[in-house]
Amino acid sequence: MDQVNNLVSVDQFSNQDMMALLKQAQAFQNGQTVELTRPVYAMNLFFENSTRTHTSFEMAERRLGLQPLAFNAQSSSMTKGETLLDTLKTVQAIGVDLAVIRHPQNAYYDPLVAANLTLSLINAGDGSGQHPSQSLLDMLTIYQEFGHFAGLKVAIVGDIDHSRVARSNMRLLTQLGATVYFNGPKEWLTEDFTAYGEYRDLDDLVEDVDVMMLLRVQHERLAQANNVSFDAQAYHERYGLTVERAKRMPAHAIIMHPAPVNRGVELADSLVEAPQSRIFQQMTNGVYVRMAMITQLLAHRGLLAHAPLEV
Repeated sequence: MDQVNNLVSVDQFSNQDMMALLKQAQAFQNGQTVELTRPVYAMNLFFENSTRTHTSFEMAERRLGLQPLAFNAQSSSMTKGETLLDTLKTVQAIGVDLAVIRHPQNAYYDPLVAANLTLSLINAGDGSGQHPSQSLLDMLTIYQEFGHFAGLKVAIVGDIDHSRVARSNMRLLTQLGATVYFNGPKEWLTEDFTAYGEYRDLDDLVEDVDVMMLLRVQHERLAQANNVSFDAQAYHERYGLTVERAKRMPAHAIIMHPAPVNRGVELADSLVEAPQSRIFQQMTNGVYVRMAMITQLLAHRGLLAHAPLEV
């Protein structure tokens, strides 16, 4: 991934790239630090609500020594009609080096990358498109558990069609040699998923998988009629990881979820912090993975006093 100024899509990652980022994340987890050549400024532009990703990126920036500048979408000039590109050109002119962006529009970053901005971009999630940093932290969590990906069986269960996490993870997992399975309401399984894995009955999957990855129902992306008719208890019984289903999982299998978790819907309340759950470990891993991603861009920009240590 040499000479990359932006990290916006999992399609950018070769297996070698991914493993380098995971190793770098582990090095940060073990206490590695970096030294900057000058003050470096970041701005996190989030146009959708976020707790984990927004806070995780800011923590990563601060731990690397960057200085995050505040941005509030509701009070920005975009409410006056300014385009996102012009907003970025503005903060670039002011001296911002890195922009982390979450936006409801799929592939919002295409015109931004084409504009050849000098600041660096990281995609923190685009609509139902992709979520590269979440996908990488999920890969790190699985790698920590199993030490490899080849031959692992991973189930992605829930609101698949509206999930940028599902789209990103199915690509990286398949690329790394894992076998992916899907489950959830069949009307939420579109053709772009069938190329990456097969749909299987949940009661069969729980007995066979190494990783059970649950997704929340994204009510903000559903039609109002579907939200009105949604029955949380019925969904949980049919598509959720109930306590009874979890008891049938292999002893070595782990439970994952990108969060926020709707307890008692996609996942039984008592399973969120069960011994097999890695949900909060995923959140911890997110800081280190995002540090690794930012470091990749800082190195390209010549803003590191020394290259990161060999891992």
